[in-house]
Amino acid sequence: MDTKFSVAVHALILISESPKPIDSERMARSVGTNASYIRKILGLLKKANIVGSHRGVTGFSLLLPPERLTLLRVYQAVMGESQCHLLDIHQNASDQCIVGRHIRPVLTSMFEQAESAFTRALSEQTLAQCIEGIRGRL
Repeated sequence: MDTKFSVAVHALILISESPKPIDSERMARSVGTNASYIRKILGLLKKANIVGSHRGVTGFSLLLPPERLTLLRVYQAVMGESQCHLLDIHQNASDQCIVGRHIRPVLTSMFEQAESAFTRALSEQTLAQCIEGIRGRL
């Protein structure tokens, strides 16, 4: 399972809540990974104009207010897909089998509905809501 999305949200909350730009080493300690992986994620977020950095200043800052940053935008930035693609169908099903012959269109329809619901849910959630969720647990 790919964890880029959850790591990105974690890092963005740290960036948003830090009073000064936070570096990848501090983020890595909080996330429980190495700084190079954090820099890879931050590079994707920077390319999507979600975070920025300034020459001569260590650390990153948000380019959007948390209230305007949807989780869908974060997901698409780090997963590299315009649409959420969660589920794949196995290849090479036998056309000689009644199930093999019909499984792809049946599952494709179901999977598209699930992915559409996932996309809709992420588009309705913001980084600010994640921050509030953290604060609510304190």
